[in-house]
Amino acid sequence: MPAMRKPRRRATAGLAGDVVEIGFGSGTNIDCYPPTVTAITAITAIEPSDTAWRMAVNRVADTSVPITRGGLDGQRLPFADNTFDSALSTYTMCTIADLPAAVAELRRVVKPGGTLHILEHGRAPDEKVRRWQRRLEPIQRRVGGGCHLTRDIPEILAAGGWQAVEVDRYYAEQTPRIFGALSVGVFRNDVVG
Repeated sequence: MPAMRKPRRRATAGLAGDVVEIGFGSGTNIDCYPPTVTAITAITAIEPSDTAWRMAVNRVADTSVPITRGGLDGQRLPFADNTFDSALSTYTMCTIADLPAAVAELRRVVKPGGTLHILEHGRAPDEKVRRWQRRLEPIQRRVGGGCHLTRDIPEILAAGGWQAVEVDRYYAEQTPRIFGALSVGVFRNDVVG
């Protein structure tokens, strides 16, 4: 999906140190990690799907970044406090059942001053589109693996203690607006909690 590379590259820009990636999937982000990939020490992948992990095997093998599967559930991360320098989530937060719990877990495992990089879809800025999102969300949740169309991801992150550093909200090209309201940005774990 070449159209999605640009926003993925924006989301991964600036990742450094030990990174936890929730919703690793088939490893699509590997091709979009920063060109100065030496800034990333290691990636710990959180991925509940064995099928997706099997699909990622070749991508994982082809990168110079050490990548290990470190857990199955973003709501309960099996790591000590302040383990990671940064975190990455792309197209994942729409499907997490208890998103506030996952947001709190990310704050717990990312060091104070560390960053969370996101590329997520969610609640549209326009009321007309939001009405359609509300109408279609029950169907989308059934057919889209629990995907919520109406979550305001930046708002949820802010409510969970993450400080916005840079957030851009826009509609994805060549995507119906009900599915294509994107947020790409970086949040800082400034509040020790």
